[in-house]
Amino acid sequence: MARKILACDDEPAILDLVRVNLERAGYVVVTAADGREALATLQSERPDLVILDVMMPYTDGLGVLQAIRRDVGTRDLPVILLTARSATTDVLRGWQQGADLYLTKPFDPQELIRFVERIFSDVPAFDEVTV
Repeated sequence: MARKILACDDEPAILDLVRVNLERAGYVVVTAADGREALATLQSERPDLVILDVMMPYTDGLGVLQAIRRDVGTRDLPVILLTARSATTDVLRGWQQGADLYLTKPFDPQELIRFVERIFSDVPAFDEVTV
């Protein structure tokens, strides 16, 4: 059975790019165009992974991420933040809120697929470096 991914972005072109590439890679993709829709879709679809833009209307991606982490039923759900916010403080805030991976726009769709595969194969996000 194919894994289900919820992709959330308020930019239709980005949402289509994510959806098409993930579907080509064999995943089932459901979409949401804003944070409120993302939270509703999360409950109805029960995805295996969520990809969130940070800057979305109604509830931003970090608000959605906080809701996911607060809910006992979804707190372990993997979340990738896919966002144009690339400042160190933004990335740090994403990690602090509980993101599993952080990818900045513009992005390579193949890199996103590698991130998804990494999560689903339980490979750590970053190689451990021995000094």
